Amino acid sequence: MPADRETSVEAEFLTVVGRFAGPARGAGLLVISVFGVLATPSGALPLAFGLLALALLTAVAEHLAGKTGRGRPVAFALTLIRAAAICGTQFLTAPEAGELNQWALNVLTITAITLQWEWRPRITLPAVAGLLAIEVVPLGFEDGFSVVLRVLLEAALARGAFLLLSHITRRIDRLRERRARLAREESLAVERRRQEREYLAVLHDTAAATLLTVAQRGETADPASVAGYARRDLAILTGESGPGSVVDLETSLRGVLAQSPVRVETRWSPVPPIPASAALALVRAVREALTNVDRHSGVGEARLIVKDGVRVTVRDEGRGFDPASTPAQRRGVRGSLVERMAAAGGRAEVTSAPGAGTTVDLVWPHE
Repeated sequence: MPADRETSVEAEFLTVVGRFAGPARGAGLLVISVFGVLATPSGALPLAFGLLALALLTAVAEHLAGKTGRGRPVAFALTLIRAAAICGTQFLTAPEAGELNQWALNVLTITAITLQWEWRPRITLPAVAGLLAIEVVPLGFEDGFSVVLRVLLEAALARGAFLLLSHITRRIDRLRERRARLAREESLAVERRRQEREYLAVLHDTAAATLLTVAQRGETADPASVAGYARRDLAILTGESGPGSVVDLETSLRGVLAQSPVRVETRWSPVPPIPASAALALVRAVREALTNVDRHSGVGEARLIVKDGVRVTVRDEGRGFDPASTPAQRRGVRGSLVERMAAAGGRAEVTSAPGAGTTVDLVWPHE
């Protein structure tokens, strides 16, 4: 079965065959039997009606077996009995004495054809051989040979068609499985590329920022502070404490504030340690928000409020903007804030209007 757990095409094909082959045969042979009774001489009508009743009983059994999936051996036995009875009495129900009885011939051929779609050759071969013997033995060589040739040819073609369709459905299943496997591989490749891009962005936003601080401060930089920034950045980048490692958000944010391009008024509420991935998303989002204040607000100061929950708010009283009119190619707000927070299990909301300043709300986990 395909790895994507979709229903197998081959299984669906076999289900359809098992469900409808028997009922279709039963209905078809019932109609043929009605016409056979109409063509039967009056003297053999009691026999013909008996055969018609047998055809009706068998059709009901085939219908129930196809609908419920139960009683298939009983339906198979009745199918053979019906065909054997009609073929065995072919001379008694023939419209003209000595003529080949088309009722019996049609029942034989349809039975031989449809059995190829329901049962394996080890079952159908002896069954068809027995029915052929019942049909052919009373006939002369010429009629008997033509009947044998016709039935064998039609049964072989029916079996060949069944095998061909089975092969096609198996091939479709293999192609679907291959397509699903390629889709999974592509998804994994996309995820790996996303993680690589994320790692490069983290590397830029953390380690590069620390190196920039050292370069800006030069000889006045406090070696102990620089070492602390570097250790914190390395822990976040490598996850050395394991996937469940936690960091202190206030410490991480104070590192960002120390490098902020604008003056920041702060208000802190106690926040418990949070996972490094969430702290990293918040650190990067705050850094991006402060950078946007410096670049776009027209003011040189902002407010940072940290509340338990965890909710971090960056607010400026600058010129503001209309978020709805931001060009799609500018991914600062969408890529650096909203999507980053969503990827870490949080959310970001940017509220702004021309002349009314800008507020960035960062919440983790998502409320």
